[in-house]
Amino acid sequence: MMAFLGASLLWAALPPLDWWLLAWIAPLPWVLLIRRKELPGRRPYAVLTLAGFCFWMAALHWLRLPHPATSIGWVALSFYFAFYLPVFVGLARVAVHRLRIPLILAAPVVWTGLELARSHLLTGMSMASLGHTQYHWIELIQLSDLAGAYGVGFVVMCVAACLARMVPCDGRRWTVWPLIPTAALLAAALLYGHVRMGTTASKAGPRIALVQGSIDIQLLDDRSARENQSTRVWTDYYRLSRQAVEQHPNLDLLVWPETMFPVPLVSFAADPPRSPSLELSQAVERGPSALAETAHTLNVPLLLGVNRWEVGADVERCFNAAVYVGREGRLLGCYDKMHLVMFGEYVPFAQSIPWLYQLTPLTGGATAGEQPAAFELNGIRIAPNICYESVLSQVIRRQVNALAAEGKEPDVLVNLTNDGWFWGSSELDLHLVCGVFRAVECRKPFLIAANTGFSAWIDADGRIQEQGPRRAQKVIVAEPRLDGRHSWYLAHGDWFAGACLAVCGLCGLIGIWGRRRTAPPAARTTRLCREKASTPLGGHSERSEESA
Repeated sequence: MMAFLGASLLWAALPPLDWWLLAWIAPLPWVLLIRRKELPGRRPYAVLTLAGFCFWMAALHWLRLPHPATSIGWVALSFYFAFYLPVFVGLARVAVHRLRIPLILAAPVVWTGLELARSHLLTGMSMASLGHTQYHWIELIQLSDLAGAYGVGFVVMCVAACLARMVPCDGRRWTVWPLIPTAALLAAALLYGHVRMGTTASKAGPRIALVQGSIDIQLLDDRSARENQSTRVWTDYYRLSRQAVEQHPNLDLLVWPETMFPVPLVSFAADPPRSPSLELSQAVERGPSALAETAHTLNVPLLLGVNRWEVGADVERCFNAAVYVGREGRLLGCYDKMHLVMFGEYVPFAQSIPWLYQLTPLTGGATAGEQPAAFELNGIRIAPNICYESVLSQVIRRQVNALAAEGKEPDVLVNLTNDGWFWGSSELDLHLVCGVFRAVECRKPFLIAANTGFSAWIDADGRIQEQGPRRAQKVIVAEPRLDGRHSWYLAHGDWFAGACLAVCGLCGLIGIWGRRRTAPPAARTTRLCREKASTPLGGHSERSEESA
C-alpha cells in the first residue's frame, strides 16, 4: 500500500496534474520502508516493482500514441524503469542498516545516483525526474548550474527523508530535530539561488521568430496520404511565416521545427553513384532550390528542420538535420542530430540484420551526426539541437563544451522538435520542463520551436518568458538576453550525481557480499538439522559427519 501511495503522489506532482508541492511528500512512504527494520509482506520488492511499473505506465502513456506498435515500447520501457524503485529501497536499506549512514543522507544519495544511471543506460531518459517537478520554483532550480537537475532532486528527496525521520516507526516516537537540517538545506539552496539570480550580466540578443504549427503526425503507409500531409505542413508553416514577417519586419531569424520543411535535402556522398537516375538528380537540385526560394520570399534568415539524405555508390544515409539558410538563399550551415532515439529513429542491430525493420513501423534507420554546430547570426552564435537531445543534460553539455573548445561557444541554444506524434498529451509538458533545466545548467537562453507545442522562450534563469499553446498554432517572437555567467555544471559535469552513483555501487557490492556470506552457513545449518532429525536419538549420521 505504501509503495503505491508514493507512486500515486509522485505521478500527481508531474504533468498533467502538475501538483508540484506533492513532490515534497511523495517519496515519504518509500523512505519509511527504508527506515523499517523489516519490510512488510511476503514479497515486498515485487510489490515495489509493480508500483514502479504502474507509475511509469501512467507517466509515459503517450508513448502509445504515435503508432500501435509503439505500445510495445511503452510497456517495455515502463517495465525496465519499474526496477529502479525496488533497487532504490534495497540499496538505501543497505546504507542505513549495514553501513549506518543516516537516513536523511542515504535516501537522497541513492536516489540521485540512480537518476544519473537512468539518464545514461540504454541511451538514457531523464523525463519525469524528481527535480523536474520544481520547475515553477525559479529560486530553487538555480542549483542546476552547480549540480544539474540532480541537485534539485537531491534537495526534494532529502526533505522527504527528514519528514520520514520525524514520524513514529518501529517503536520510536515523534521527533522534531529533523526540522533543523530541513530548514538549513532549503535556506542554503534558496540563498544560492537568490545570489546567482542577482549576478546576471546580460545584453540584448537577436530577434527570433519560433513558428509553431499544429499538425498531428502519423506514420502513413499510403503515398498519397503522405503527400497530403506534406502539403498541409508546407501550407500552414509558410502561411504562419509570412504573417510573422509582415507583423515583425525586423526579424533576425525564423525557425521551423524538426522535419517541418517538407522538401528533403539530397546530396551525393564522397563516393557518388556512377550513373545517377534522372529522379535522383532532380531530387539533388530540388532541395537547395526550395530552400533558396523560401528564404528569398520571406526575406529573412532561416533555421529549418529537414530530412537530409546522402547518396553514395553503395549506401544511402538519412540524417535528421537542421539547416541554416541566409537571407539571400544560400545554405550556410547544417547540423545533423547526434543522439538518436532507439526504436524511434533506429533499431539496434538493424544495420547488420536489416529485416528487423520489418517488425517495426520504421522504413529504415537514421544516421547519427558526428559533431555539433554553431551558426553565426549578427555576431551571435546559435547552436541547434533536435528533439530529445534536450532531454539529456549530458548531451547538451557536451555539445556546448565541444563548440567552446573550438572557440565557437554558443550564446543561444535552439531546440527544434516535432511533438506532433503525441497529440497534445503530457509529453509536451515533460519535454518543455527539460528545456527549462538545460537553460539553467548552461546559463544560456533556450528557445524551442515545436510542432503542436510547446514552443517557448526560456531565459538563462529558467523562466518561461513566453509559451505556445497546446495543439494550436502560434508564432513566438523571442528576444533573448545573452548571459555572461559561468556555470560550474557546464565546466565540471555530473560530479555530484556521479559521486552519489559511486555510493550506490558500494552499497550494491556490500549487499551482494553480505548475502553470499550469510546464505551458505544458513543453508548448511538447515541441512544438518534435517539430517539430525532423521537419525535415531539425534545421533550423527555418516553423511552429516562428512559434511561437518
